[in-house]
This record gives sequence, C-alpha cells and structure tokens, in this order.
Amino acid sequence: MTHVNLPPKNVLIADDEPLARDRIRRLIDDIPGYRVCGEAADGGSALRQVAELGPDIVLLDIRMPGMDGMDVAAAISELDNPPAVIFCTAYDHYAIKAFEVRAAAYLLKPVRREALAEALERTGQVNRVQQQALSSRGADAGGQLAIKSHRGTELIDIGAILYCEADQKYVTIHHTRGETVSDYTLKELESSHPEALLRIHRHTLVGVAFIRALSRDANGHSAVILRDGRGELPVSRRHTGAVKQWLQEHQPG
Repeated sequence: MTHVNLPPKNVLIADDEPLARDRIRRLIDDIPGYRVCGEAADGGSALRQVAELGPDIVLLDIRMPGMDGMDVAAAISELDNPPAVIFCTAYDHYAIKAFEVRAAAYLLKPVRREALAEALERTGQVNRVQQQALSSRGADAGGQLAIKSHRGTELIDIGAILYCEADQKYVTIHHTRGETVSDYTLKELESSHPEALLRIHRHTLVGVAFIRALSRDANGHSAVILRDGRGELPVSRRHTGAVKQWLQEHQPG
C-alpha cells in the first residue's frame, strides 16, 4: 500500500495576548500534521492574514480590540471556501453563537493539548490546498481580498468578483454579495490575480468566471456578456483581441 505524505495544515492564531499566542504556538508545534503560518493581535489583522496566507484553520479568541472574534468568524463564514474556525476563549457563554458562525470547535482557556489536537482533527482530513488541487474550477477562486471599508475589514472571494470598475481615486468591486469600494488600483488587482481578472477596458476588469460571450453591435462596439443574466460590460477596441483569445482558450467549440 502506498502512503502519501500530506503537507501540514496551516494554522493562523488570532489572540490579542502575546502570552496566549505563544502558548498555542507551542501546543501546535507539538501536534504532528499542523504548522503555524501566522499570528494576529486583532480582528482586522486576522482577516487580512486570512486573505494573504490562506490558512486551513483559524484559532480565534473572541474578545479582541476592534472587530471581535465573532465578527471575524461571521466574515469568514461568508467565503465560498472558508478556513475552519476554532474558538479559544476564557468565556463559556459564547458557545451558542459559535454554532451560528459555523465554528468547528469551542475551547476554553487554558487550552489543553489533547483538546486542541481533537479539535484540529475535527476540522477535516483534507486541507484547502488539496481541495483546490482536486477541484476542477479554473480561476483563482481560492484566494480572497481583504478590504478596509466603513464596516471594518471585509473579505471577498476572488472567484465571486463580477467586475472591478475604476472611478477617479477608487475602484468599486462588484461581486455576488453586492459591491465594495476599495483603494486598490486596477493595476494592482490585475497583476495580483491575472488568472481570475481580465482587462476589458481602461476602467474595467472582469471576473473570468462570469464571462459568457463577446458580442458586437451594428456600430462595431464590443461587449462582454456576463453569465446568469448579469448584464454586459463594454470592451474597448484595444482589449477586444485579448477577450477573443481568452474565449478561444477557455470555452469549448
């Protein structure tokens, strides 16, 4: 029988107390199959690191400055491919709320090694990297953007972006859950996610997962038709060739 050595699962620790983070890190270092990929001291930083590091599991304190752990878990639960969340807290009265944000486990401090190992095991046998490798989805759908907004830090799945539209200083990201104003530039988004976002106009990127076809009207103006009746977007002459090429490479027949 062939044994496959699976890569360790990546764990992000989010707790505002340095001593608590150090203790959890030592416990994880002693449990085979897991590694700490990052640490965060507040909720906003935790969400940014979820977007940047793509952890498989987030160990989350509840009472933190700014966004608390429940807010962070709620934002994570909105993702198409979320990391598992394990709460590590000194307070037992949040346990029911933890169910509502789909937490995998709820551990009381001081966390015991055996309880942590059992909770980590409960998050599943296959990590997100393996899931994505097995997935047939073509675009970079596993990544996220962390965007600071008036609501705090918001996570958006790259694969859920319909299009990004520049207007003066800001870019509005239109996605399946609504729209979010960002201070990212189109150039930054395009260079960071070239497999998922395609330039169709000086002011517009389109999410390739939502491209259905390219149309042309009687006046010679081109437009990308979006899937699921989500409308169409104008394509500049300069970028028409790139859209045609993408369609030839990614659509059958």
